[in-house]
Amino acid sequence: MRVLVIEDDRETAQFLVRALKESGHPADTAADGETGLAMARDSAYDVLVVDRMLPKRDGLSIIETLRAEANRTPALILSALGSVDDRVKGLRAGGDDYLTKPYAFSELLARVEALGRRAEPETQTTRYAVGDLVLDRLSHKVTRGGEVVPLQAREFRLLEYLMRHAGQVVTRTMLLEHVWDYHFDPQTNVIDVHVSRLRSKIDKGFPRPLLHTVRGAGYVVRDGDA
Repeated sequence: MRVLVIEDDRETAQFLVRALKESGHPADTAADGETGLAMARDSAYDVLVVDRMLPKRDGLSIIETLRAEANRTPALILSALGSVDDRVKGLRAGGDDYLTKPYAFSELLARVEALGRRAEPETQTTRYAVGDLVLDRLSHKVTRGGEVVPLQAREFRLLEYLMRHAGQVVTRTMLLEHVWDYHFDPQTNVIDVHVSRLRSKIDKGFPRPLLHTVRGAGYVVRDGDA
């Protein structure tokens, strides 16, 4: 289950992302409402954890916009506002659950997992395919041409992100934030090294490459020449 945490307090966001990952749930974070809305429109997320008070766009506005666009990804609202009226307003805005601060992470985790179970199965993407390359999130298996491609955990996550954005150029910044959880560029060649290893595993020995480098821009997975 993949979770998006929209939280402007950096320390809180980092704690939640780390704790969710340790509980077996990959998680991304957005620090403001506009960024959060843009990321939430990605159907790959199974649950949204949305702080109510955010810069640029508040949490309820994010949820209302998504619901108006027929995006039904379950959303848990976090807020210091805990009156009955506040909770009712959050739920009427399209939130699926409402948790008042301060909260225990164990309760947040239980609510997130409950929302994940409640989600409609058909809305959750568990399998990506580009040409004869197939990634299955449930079995954590990758095949190309029917042959299993063994990947390390980071390589799998890198490929999953690239395949979720198949046909789109993915920048270094996007990879640093969503695959490595860096919100700054460490000025290392870590991305180049992993992309090179991944390319050798999914492309070597096959008639056409699927992982392409777009000079000056980033990388793209697509079934066709760069």
